[in-house]
Amino acid sequence: MASSSETAYFSLQPNDINELESSSDRKEQLVLEIRQKPKTLLVTILITNNLVNISITIFSTYIMNMMFNLAVNPIAAFILNVIVVTSLILLIGEMIPKVYASKKAKSIAIMMAPILKALIIIFKPLSKIFVSSTSFIDKRAAKKTTGLSLSDLSTAVDITTEDGSSPEEKNMLKGIATFGEKEVSDIMRARVNMFSVSLDTDFEELMPQIIDKGFSRIPVYDKDLDDMKGILYVKDLLPHIDERNFEWQNLIRPVFFVPENKKINDLFQDFRAKKIHIAIVVDEYGGTSGLVTLEDIVEEIVGDISDEFDKEPENEYYKKIDNDTYVFKAQISIVDFSKVFEIDDDYFEEVKGESDTLAGMILEMEGRIPEVGFKCEYKEFSFEIVEADNKHIIKIKVSRKNEE
Repeated sequence: MASSSETAYFSLQPNDINELESSSDRKEQLVLEIRQKPKTLLVTILITNNLVNISITIFSTYIMNMMFNLAVNPIAAFILNVIVVTSLILLIGEMIPKVYASKKAKSIAIMMAPILKALIIIFKPLSKIFVSSTSFIDKRAAKKTTGLSLSDLSTAVDITTEDGSSPEEKNMLKGIATFGEKEVSDIMRARVNMFSVSLDTDFEELMPQIIDKGFSRIPVYDKDLDDMKGILYVKDLLPHIDERNFEWQNLIRPVFFVPENKKINDLFQDFRAKKIHIAIVVDEYGGTSGLVTLEDIVEEIVGDISDEFDKEPENEYYKKIDNDTYVFKAQISIVDFSKVFEIDDDYFEEVKGESDTLAGMILEMEGRIPEVGFKCEYKEFSFEIVEADNKHIIKIKVSRKNEE
């Protein structure tokens, strides 16, 4: 069990990972969760493997001593207990399971996921000690590296682009430098801001909604947003635009699911390989968190891309009062908020907690839903709630102190 799990989890190929990431099955998502901490996984497997092997050795030695009275014949005891038992353990407990698991890595990984999750919890105190004890090796190895951190790269960009470079060029260089570290949750459109349609929507009701929103790819759900069924491409509707009561549901294409913590550079490669432009983002429980598009990824490098369907950013997400004061929709992402003020994405790292939106960050800072008129400050920014209800924050006025 332990040996096959070790081989299975560390033999998963990129295409296996892509298939797991696009699945909403709980076991398959659990495989991805377990792989997030490879050291803990490996230590847990080794602990389990050694406990099983030692137990088998002790038990077999006891049985053989009872059956053959090996105490009077140490040579026979050595042959049976060491050579025979060890050979059987290697053959049955190591070689055969590992060879089989190498051929069936994905299926073994999925099958063993619940058991491994339970073992990780059981052995957590012990595995934590072993994982921590190896930290000095990592530190020694880190001292020998000469790699640059993201902050080093950003500083280098600032230094080398002080003269003769436009803000757009500087932001593009910073986007390239930080591209590999950003996750899908940093750039996705949150669930509350998604435009999607129900399977029950009539064709006559559907078309006005599509024309009003102007999107070319639309998520389709059944019972609720957690029950996504596919993606509707507007171009597929064009040949049927004059038909009445057309069953547009037959045109739905498969949906591509991705986890919140997937790196956007990996997602970019997936989009290229699958020749698609949109994915639904799911949380650890398989619920819908939002959606992400190829345009969102590209904008992380080149900045905002506008087309004939885009609304002006100021009309959609914020209203500019003056150079240092804006009124934001509370659901704007912290990443987009940071772009408006031209600050680093990690500027609010100390206070934002697990939140991805401006409203979420205020809730993290205050610990409750604040009323209209509530004010708070962080570093050079002051925040004032200008619109809210008893369930959520709607609009926030943000001012930056002018230190000049």
